[in-house]
Amino acid sequence: MEDSFVQIGARLRGLREVLDVPAQEVADLCDISLEQYEKIERGETDPSVSRLLKISKRYGIALDVLMFGEEPHMNGYFVTRKDKGMRVERRCDYRYQSLAAGFRMRNMDPFLVEVAPLPEGERRGQNAHDGQEFAMVLEGRLELTIENHCIVLEQGDSIYFDSTRPHCMHALDNKTVKFVSIVG
Repeated sequence: MEDSFVQIGARLRGLREVLDVPAQEVADLCDISLEQYEKIERGETDPSVSRLLKISKRYGIALDVLMFGEEPHMNGYFVTRKDKGMRVERRCDYRYQSLAAGFRMRNMDPFLVEVAPLPEGERRGQNAHDGQEFAMVLEGRLELTIENHCIVLEQGDSIYFDSTRPHCMHALDNKTVKFVSIVG
């Protein structure tokens, strides 16, 4: 996990240096302090997909390049075989598998996401990003909080929402939840 943070941080630093963008500008874009952003570039903290999405959109680079270090090549179609999507782990309790990493110039980013339960009493912070999001639960139960509204999704349930509204997701019943998430 920490190794992926280091790799993502190095890609962010390289992008910023190539584009000659001050670190403070990227920190402001991500709504975090310069110190927090510098920790991301050093690979010391979770970069968060929502922050990576903001950076990718602002600087016109594919989200895959930031997350996985590879440029997509396909433009007619792209097949992701079961358990073969490119993976990135955020923290030890949050894993993403890209379902379209090889497709160029996508209008949306589909992921298979697994969220492990947190220790009793712990909660994730909310985040927000441009666009809209779709989630469909495949296994387990997912608690999705959008602003102050809490929604519980069971296996087979789905939701489409405005992702500019602060939101966070939690696994329920002390079991990992698996869901498809499409961010666009």
